[in-house]
This record gives sequence, C-alpha cells and structure tokens, in this order.
Amino acid sequence: MTEPTPHDVDIHIVDDDADVRDGLAWLFDSRGWPARTWAGGEELLAAARQRAPDWGLAVVLLDVRMQPLSGPVTFEQLKALGCPWPVLFLTGHGDVGTAVEAVKNGAWDFLEKPFQDNVLVDRVEQAIAATRQQTDAEREAQRLRQALASLSPREHEVLGELLRGHYNKNIAEHLGITARTVEFHRANIFEKMGVESAIELAHKLGQLGHGAERR
Repeated sequence: MTEPTPHDVDIHIVDDDADVRDGLAWLFDSRGWPARTWAGGEELLAAARQRAPDWGLAVVLLDVRMQPLSGPVTFEQLKALGCPWPVLFLTGHGDVGTAVEAVKNGAWDFLEKPFQDNVLVDRVEQAIAATRQQTDAEREAQRLRQALASLSPREHEVLGELLRGHYNKNIAEHLGITARTVEFHRANIFEKMGVESAIELAHKLGQLGHGAERR
C-alpha cells in the first residue's frame, strides 16, 4: 500500500468557530499536513463542486453543529455530489448519536470533543491510507477492464476455457485448434492481463466480477 504524503492530500477543516479552525489548521501544519479551512458547509460544497469529477485525495473534518448547514446535511450533499472524500465528524457529547448515525450512513468516523491531538492526526492518516488503498484497487480494476477489452475474439474463447479449469489439450479439442496455438493465446492473455498463472488470472477476474460457468 502506498504511504500518503502531504503533497497530494487536502485536509478540509469545516467549523463555524474560527478558533477551532485555526487551532486544527496549526495542528496539521505542524505535522506536515497543510490544511484548508472553511467557515461552513456551503463553502466546502462550493469547493468540492469545483473539483468534480477529478476529486483527488482529501479528508474532511466536519463539525456537527453549524449554521445554516449542519454537518450531517453537508455530508449528505457531499454524497449526492458523488464526492469520495472520507468524512470524520467532530462532535460534542450531546451530538454523539447524530455522529454515530452519520457513520452508519457512510462517514469514516467521529471524535468527541475534547480529543487528543495525536488521536485526531492518527485517525486522519488512517483515513488517507485506506482511501489510497481503495484508489489503487480501482486503478487496478480499470487496468483489468482495459486488458479484457484488448483481447481478441479467440483469446476470449481461450480465456473462458481457462476459467473453467480446462487444460491446454482439452481447450484445443473444444475449440478445434492445436495445443501449440492454445499455448500461444494463453501466453498472450497472461501478458495482457499481467498474470503468471491461470489461478492468478481467475482470482483477479473474480475480484472484478468476471467469471465463467463451469462445465
């Protein structure tokens, strides 16, 4: 998993209390994570709309109690935009139930005020790392889809046979071609898909949701 670095991550701090915003911005700046601050949900949403659809990597620290848009309402609007940024709610004791519901609805986590600085920074770094891992997985899935699309019709036929667990000799008989030709297509498939074995190929395509019926 690629480690996150400050240079490719935005940390958005959204709170209607200027002292809280400034304090959190200083905290993350001191740890090497430059932060952007917003006085309310409307400002954050405006910035998010400008980034779509190239969202980049970011984490949102979102206060629950804000006016005119509360934290949960802001979060729902971010989701409606299709924004993938993990959201960590900052909440007072009386708002824990609201934050828990937000987490159930897809928020990353919440912290109850007052919280320890190290705990907050750790949670943010965990969210970044998890999001980076997800982004890498999505990139690999896109590569596999493109590789599949690049296969010739005959290679698709051989691929289907491989996924059914058939050996080269059986594939040759089923498709009416020589075993040497099967080996040629098999090598091309492995190269295009970036795998070294039929088992690895089946595993990757299974993760992609691509499979073949066994017979």
